[in-house]
Amino acid sequence: MLSEFVQTWPMWASLAIVCAAITFYMLDRWSMEFVSVCVMAALLLVFIIPGARGVDGEAISAADLLSGFGNPALITIMALLVVGQGLFQTGALEGPTKALLAGYDKRPVSTLILAFLAVFVTSAFVNNTPIVIMFLPVMTAIAMRMNAPQSRLMMPLSFASIFAGMTTLIGTSTNLLAAESYDRITGQQLGFFDQTPMGLILAAAGLLYILIFSKFLLPNRRGLSDDIVQPSGKQFVAQIEVTHGHFLLGKKPVAGMFADLPDMTVRMIQRGERAILPPYEDISLQVGDLVIIAATRAALQNVLARQPDFLQQVWQASGAGLEDFSRPGSLALTEAVIAPGSRMVGRTVEMLGFRRLTRAVTLGIQRRSRMIRTKLGEIRLESGDTLLLCGPVEAFRELRSSRDLILLEWSQTEIPLTTKALAARVIAISMVILAATGFVSILHASVLAAVAMLIAGCLNTRQASRALDLRIFLVIGAALAMGMALEKTGAADLIAHSVVNLASPYGTLAVLSAIFLAVALLTNLLSNAATAILFSPIALSAAAELKVEDPLPFLLAVIYGANCCFATPIAYQTNMLVMGPGHYKFGDFMKFGGPLVIILWVVFTIFAPWRFDL
Repeated sequence: MLSEFVQTWPMWASLAIVCAAITFYMLDRWSMEFVSVCVMAALLLVFIIPGARGVDGEAISAADLLSGFGNPALITIMALLVVGQGLFQTGALEGPTKALLAGYDKRPVSTLILAFLAVFVTSAFVNNTPIVIMFLPVMTAIAMRMNAPQSRLMMPLSFASIFAGMTTLIGTSTNLLAAESYDRITGQQLGFFDQTPMGLILAAAGLLYILIFSKFLLPNRRGLSDDIVQPSGKQFVAQIEVTHGHFLLGKKPVAGMFADLPDMTVRMIQRGERAILPPYEDISLQVGDLVIIAATRAALQNVLARQPDFLQQVWQASGAGLEDFSRPGSLALTEAVIAPGSRMVGRTVEMLGFRRLTRAVTLGIQRRSRMIRTKLGEIRLESGDTLLLCGPVEAFRELRSSRDLILLEWSQTEIPLTTKALAARVIAISMVILAATGFVSILHASVLAAVAMLIAGCLNTRQASRALDLRIFLVIGAALAMGMALEKTGAADLIAHSVVNLASPYGTLAVLSAIFLAVALLTNLLSNAATAILFSPIALSAAAELKVEDPLPFLLAVIYGANCCFATPIAYQTNMLVMGPGHYKFGDFMKFGGPLVIILWVVFTIFAPWRFDL
């Protein structure tokens, strides 16, 4: 007994490290980055001990354990994050998002169902990772319209794409890997829709679970990004000057509202010395009119993004042009409060020479005490006024030391460069088509797309580097290192064979159910690809031992189980992608995804006799 333990101690040490890692991830006492680094350090220490070898007698080197950082899946995720950032920075999905949300107010439930249906259908035929990337801003917009935290939608988004992967051969790369093993061992090929009937049953059960239990089991957690994107109701007074060729020239109000100024209230129209107050009847805007509006920050930002001429006008009015700020991410919006005792109190923006003083222009002024119906340049500033500023990012860094303005740095957001929206869409769609058709791998397609985003000017290197989430990088690297240790030491193989041996006396259905459950549990610790590769030959060998005529059900049990990657964020790359936007902790996936794994196992066990004639 002792001698056996001495021979297999690296396996037990690897299992102990994996169990400890999951425990510390769930406790959430320390950051996931810190735990991941500690896990990798522990594995490196274990395998430098003399006698620490794999089941084949070969030493497990540091290069083996750290190879995950060069893993194609990790590189793919990093590249896709850059592509997603490019789509966000250019506002490329604003149009499709608005089209999807057009009927939200009248049909909110239908709109939400339509969004998830679109994710499900596309993910069945296209790699689900880029689909999730593309729908992240859409779900963010829906969350904002619902006035709900993003945590209520992001995990269901990932899970819906995973459900779709169960339904077709090309749904995920996991299916293809299992099909390759099936072809190699049996000489038979897995059909494109062989897994579809049971896959649709499992997907329906999973979607029903999300519909019923998401309200109770998903966290109601808001992060800083939620606070920024959620409408606060804060109204800024701003002005728009109508010039030749202006988008407002000749426009008339309908029922007192201007359709070209959505979500804005026109408080006054200054025409020469005449002030036109509401209600506005039989009036069309002319050259020289100053339109005094009250609007939220989001509404103003939308106008800036859609109407580059308006932004150009703002800067020209301040005595400058936009030539120096044509690159993406050069201009940003932020809020600043007039400090008590500020030298700016009692003076107007024009009197101060605000742009020369700060290198930023004032888009709007917010004052809580009373309604303002005055031209922006004539408003005398008061202590506590909030200014909505537009300027280069560098200027806001310099304003941090100002004693006259309190810069609300949390409020800083970059203005999307919508002129590059078409280029971003073309790049993203080309990436999806190239990967879906198999012309190039998802790795090559995503890396090429990320580089194309930079070359096309859809985002700059600073924005791209910011998109490379360190937490995702370290957690996935640590997960792949743990998977490598379990495989090399024989721990994964031991678990697999033990499950099959325990279930075989109870018949075919018991073995199928046991294989599904074992794969479903292990896929949340290993990568789903590694689990599929490991279990496919074991499942087919079990079918041979049971003298089953058709081994296909056993392979499908592996495929379905390998796609049950819901219980941990490290189980699948889309879980990691939604972890940040959803503000999730490790335990959130266990709480919501853990029961889902068990439910799908039960559904599979119930419907397997009907589907496979057992």
